[in-house]
Amino acid sequence: MNKPDLSQLTIDRTIAPAARPRRRLWAWLVGAALVLAAGIAGLAGFGTAQTVETAPVTTAYPSQAVTALNATGYVVAQRKASVASKATGRLEWLGVMEGSRVKKDEVIARLENRDVAAQREQAAANVRVAAANIEQARAEFRDAESNLNRSRELAEKKYISGSALDAAVARFDKAQAAVRSSEASLGVAQANLKVAEVAFDQTLIRAPFDGIVLTKSANVGDNITPFSQAADTKGAVVTIADMDTLEVEADVAESSLGKIRVGQPCEIQLDAVPDHRFPGVVNRIVPTVDRAKATVLVKIRFLERDGRVLPDMSAKVAFLEREVSAAERQSVTVVPKQAIVERSGEKAVFVLTDGRAVRTRIEAGLTIGDAVQASGVKPGDRVIVKPLDRISDGERVKAAAK
Repeated sequence: MNKPDLSQLTIDRTIAPAARPRRRLWAWLVGAALVLAAGIAGLAGFGTAQTVETAPVTTAYPSQAVTALNATGYVVAQRKASVASKATGRLEWLGVMEGSRVKKDEVIARLENRDVAAQREQAAANVRVAAANIEQARAEFRDAESNLNRSRELAEKKYISGSALDAAVARFDKAQAAVRSSEASLGVAQANLKVAEVAFDQTLIRAPFDGIVLTKSANVGDNITPFSQAADTKGAVVTIADMDTLEVEADVAESSLGKIRVGQPCEIQLDAVPDHRFPGVVNRIVPTVDRAKATVLVKIRFLERDGRVLPDMSAKVAFLEREVSAAERQSVTVVPKQAIVERSGEKAVFVLTDGRAVRTRIEAGLTIGDAVQASGVKPGDRVIVKPLDRISDGERVKAAAK
């Protein structure tokens, strides 16, 4: 067997190593990957939204700038009555319901009154009988008077005796007494008729004043008694209030009493009508302190009547330092003070719109507490309040979670 030629296995060191070009390629690949990663990181950083604090654009009233004191209370009718009957009986007819307007002395309900009506008719008949008796007595009086005059003439001429004249005088006196008795009987009959009419009228329940029915406490068929002491009976039939006497009764701390005076202008805001301010004035200050609450009751009168105002509504009262104009009672758009920035000589706010901060120019006006009147924005917009120094127009932002 021939031996292999090992001379062919020697390493030719004149050829350049192949690893060097491959190492350079890997270096380029690593550099490109780093640049790409940096670009992606840059893009990711550009797309991250900055977290900011926001506040809503709201409305306020210029009169709030001259408010000396605020208080809460309720609307109360100063003229209010629970209408009942002095008579006792079954309610036969009810002509009103809740919300009905009534006039003074208007019949709003009636009790069963057939028996009382019969008594009234009987009393009226007695008056007619007494009147007829008077006419009869007066006729007899006139006859007796004529007879007495004739008897005196005849007695002067000695044509009749003295006893006949005395009989004529006695008849005259008797007729005169009968007239007075008949007139007295007529007076008694008329008084009885008046009593019967009063009893009949007490079965008719009338409105004591002009007003509106607030509540209905009885229904047709219920037994009505003056003081509702019997079982299964009712006292008041309806409750009526005079809407022209509506006032707000508010409790004011005795420590703040020096800020209030009679005649002081006020603004009244009702929870039921939050978008309207009613002008008012301090009408009375009750000279009694509630020891339990250390408050004084103040009554505020409405200067304008409004059908939306109802008794027992909750109310907020602003006691003003001075009287305000009609324009100052209108609401204006306001933004928080800390939302306003001044750039390039103009005042602006950043409005959060579709995830971006949109710089919006405004016209600043009256300062109302911690807010400023502003035009150019509308209620409901959200403006950025923090941080304003790192915000630019159009930058992506997101509202901080509350």
